[in-house]
Amino acid sequence: MNKKYKKALILLNMGGARNKDELKTFLSNMFQDENIVDIKSGFLRYLLSRFIVYRRLNIAWENYKQIDNKSPINDLTKQLVKKLEDTFEDVYIDQVMRYTPPFANECIKKLKDKGIKDIVLLPLYPQYSTTTTKSSIEDFLKVAKEEFNIQTIEEFYENSTFNDALIEEITNKNLDFEEYNLIFSAHGLPQKIINKGDPYQKQIISHVEILSKKLKDKNIKFMSTNLAYQSKIGPLKWLEPSLEDMLKNFKDKKILIYPISFIIDNAETYFELSIEYKEIAKNLGIIDYQVCSCVNSSNKFIEFIKEIIR
Repeated sequence: MNKKYKKALILLNMGGARNKDELKTFLSNMFQDENIVDIKSGFLRYLLSRFIVYRRLNIAWENYKQIDNKSPINDLTKQLVKKLEDTFEDVYIDQVMRYTPPFANECIKKLKDKGIKDIVLLPLYPQYSTTTTKSSIEDFLKVAKEEFNIQTIEEFYENSTFNDALIEEITNKNLDFEEYNLIFSAHGLPQKIINKGDPYQKQIISHVEILSKKLKDKNIKFMSTNLAYQSKIGPLKWLEPSLEDMLKNFKDKKILIYPISFIIDNAETYFELSIEYKEIAKNLGIIDYQVCSCVNSSNKFIEFIKEIIR
């Protein structure tokens, strides 16, 4: 007998490679996304993506080799899905990735097979950006073709329960926080995307202010609290300060990084933050450099999800 569900909760994210072929798929799909590459011609975006894959694939794969040849995002998202399945009896849980499997068409076929019409889309990005939230929602809606009743949750960085989950990940480090400088590290964007009205930067700044107040209210004191942006590529002007420039301020100091724009740990937290920037920090004379985990499938994050889909 098929289980009856009242609705579905679909988690949306960018995706991550599990092998070199999937890394090629990831890069190709990302650089053909018109929300990422501001070129109207789909053919020109295709040509650009081919060029970028040719130039970057082998270099990027060398990085993946340092994190067991795969992004952690897939296994960690499966853990979140399983935990949510154990939490909700009458809500169907699934995930859709934007640039690597599982894709939207696979999920929508399962929803149709189960006769589910009501869907809540939860993009796993706390702050709204055209490059993440908008891209993932549009991708799903394009395949869904108005055949479902869809509710979207577009940003949630102001939610108190969610922010408690973030604070919990920080305090889980169990450090003498007064000896550390906290840096909220956000994924960077080209400045021209912000100039076109993308609210991401304003929401990141607001989120840091909210978390700083929450830390203060809980009497958790750092030497300093800072915001920086990671992942710059190419010659364009990106959001500043860059994380690398920010780290230059802390020679002979201790640093704790929180990846504020991610919900699930991924290649950018496991490799870029935990390996690449750690080496930069060491070369700059930083005496201790630590990175917090994302909320992943923490109990507090599950509590937040229960709250928003009631």
